[in-house]
Amino acid sequence: MIRVAVSGARGRMGQRIIALARKDSALEVRLGLERKDHPDVGKSIDGVAVTDSPVRLGDCDCLIDFSSPEATAENVSYLVEFKKCAVIGTTGLDAGEQSNIKEASSVIPIVFAPNMSVGVNLVFKLLREAAAVLKGYSVDIEEAHHIHKKDAPSGTAKKIAQLINSQGFNINVEDIKSIRENEIIGDHKVTFESDVDKIEFTHSAKTRDIFAQGALVAAKWVVRKPPGLYSMEDVLFE
Repeated sequence: MIRVAVSGARGRMGQRIIALARKDSALEVRLGLERKDHPDVGKSIDGVAVTDSPVRLGDCDCLIDFSSPEATAENVSYLVEFKKCAVIGTTGLDAGEQSNIKEASSVIPIVFAPNMSVGVNLVFKLLREAAAVLKGYSVDIEEAHHIHKKDAPSGTAKKIAQLINSQGFNINVEDIKSIRENEIIGDHKVTFESDVDKIEFTHSAKTRDIFAQGALVAAKWVVRKPPGLYSMEDVLFE
């Protein structure tokens, strides 16, 4: 039995992670972390204690973190102290915060990915292969999310640009089109275009469960790994 803690436990993603984990006999949700001023701190909700204290991470095997950059940074410091692994899906991290995660991964195993969806990570793999072949094509990246999402472009869109640029392209983050409206879960479209044809890759998330399911797959995978910084591609295509 893998003892799991969830940071951002009362958020939309956190609630879905906990709900799906409770259906998995290999997992036990031991703890929910939230910010200090959250009204549910100190309560037990559906059998999960909600706390604002990362000190209690010592009672868990793995943290699944979909919270804020500030909370993730604090959580990682405790995970290193307790030698516990992590699955981090927090977005909006700056270069220094990402560097801290990389440094922590020399001590503990961490899966760090802007998008935990199995389908999206398959698209990542296909896009890298497409970019290696489609030299000379122009590339457009478009993403759309709900109005509550704070970062733009999305971490997924930035990852897409990074993957394509690794094959010799030069996409600027500023050129990514971002849409924030209604309650869109997450849509991404990448278009390769030449004078003679147009090739499109699209992925649309129907529910947040695709991210929650991927995070749980990653948690069960990473607890068996030595210290290191891993991606969802490692989890899925190792």
